[in-house]
This record gives sequence, structure tokens and C-alpha cells, in this order.
Amino acid sequence: MSHHEQHRSHRSNWLRAAVLGANDGIVSTASLIIGVASAGSEHDEIMLAGLAGLVAGAMSMAAGEYVSVSSQADTEAADLEQERISLRHDPESEHQELAEIYQNRGLDPALAMKVAEQLMAHNALEAHARDEIGITDTSKARPIQAALSSAFSFIVGAILPLMTAYLLASSALIEGVGLLSLFFLGSLGALAARTGGAPVLKGALRVTLWGALAMIMTALAGSLFGISG
Repeated sequence: MSHHEQHRSHRSNWLRAAVLGANDGIVSTASLIIGVASAGSEHDEIMLAGLAGLVAGAMSMAAGEYVSVSSQADTEAADLEQERISLRHDPESEHQELAEIYQNRGLDPALAMKVAEQLMAHNALEAHARDEIGITDTSKARPIQAALSSAFSFIVGAILPLMTAYLLASSALIEGVGLLSLFFLGSLGALAARTGGAPVLKGALRVTLWGALAMIMTALAGSLFGISG
């Protein structure tokens, strides 16, 4: 009977982007709502600020991810082009270089040379991209995909405190948005940890504590602004 282990590391890229976007959506929108409410603003003003924060945050996440991942993609493209040139002009050195990588991973020299020879015969650039540079299909930078997924996950996260604020009366808004947002954050942290195979409680506490700190700080800022106004 064959044994198949379930690994989760291939989920790291999309999981990181989704969790980061949703976490930012909850924390920033809830903190903004609480801060504006603490300043004594009317319910309509609070909702407008929250909606503006949702749109601005989603666009900021999309732009930030696109720029960051585009820079990564440019670096990967430059590395691959350099590797193409080296393979074209000095294939023997590239063969030796790949064999040394396999030797360092535990193969004996003869087998390492044979493995390098066969992999380069199959697809030399792919072999060097994977084993020398560390670029694979699953890790390859995709700027547009990263931008859209980050913006979408931010919107999903931001909608939760925004809808909470919409449904609550002004007298219960700060406490309600704060408590429910912390619940959302804890649930998100637990889900992310479970999906990634990490300790659930640790994942939930980590995002909840940082979210609580952000809300407390914005509430204090809002209170000070309201008093000075």
C-alpha cells in the first residue's frame, strides 16, 4: 500500500496574500471606524469614512502587490535571460555547475554528473531555473494575479466591520465593531493556521492581539481629536 504525505508548503504564496489582504481589510477598516466614532462623528460620517477606507485600502493593496511582484518578476526574467546566455555560450560550465549543486545535496560525483546531463537534455533552462535560481511554476511571480487577489481579499475583510457598523446603533458601534472584528480576526488566524498546518491557537492569538492594539490606538487618537475639536 503506497503512502502519500500531505504537504502544505505549496499553499504558502496564495495563503499569505489572502490572509494578509483580509487581515488588513478587517484591521484597517475596523480601526478607522472606531477612530472616527471615538471622535464623536455621526453614523453617516462613520459609514462614509469606512467605505472610503475600503476603496482606498483595496487600491493600495492592489498597487503595492503589483509593484512588489512586478519587481520580483523583473528580477526573475533577468536571471533567466542570464542563464540562457550562459547555457548558449558555455554549456559545459553550466553542466558542471548543476552537477555540483546535486553533489552538495548528497549525490556522488558520477551520479550527479549523470543526473545533470539527463535533466539538461530534457530542459536545460528549466533545470537551472529550478535548482540553481529557485524559480518554479508554483513560485513564479504573477503581478496581476497578486494584485487582484490582494484587493479582493482586502474587500472581503473590510466588508465585515463595515456591515457590522451599518447594522449597529451609534451607542453600541464602537464596542460592537471592536468585539466582532476581533472575533473575525481570530477566526481568520485560526483558519489560516489550520490550512497551513500550523498551531491554530497561536495563529488566532497573533492576529487578534495586533488587531486589538491597532483598534485601541486609533480609538485613543479619535478621542483626542474629538476633545480637541
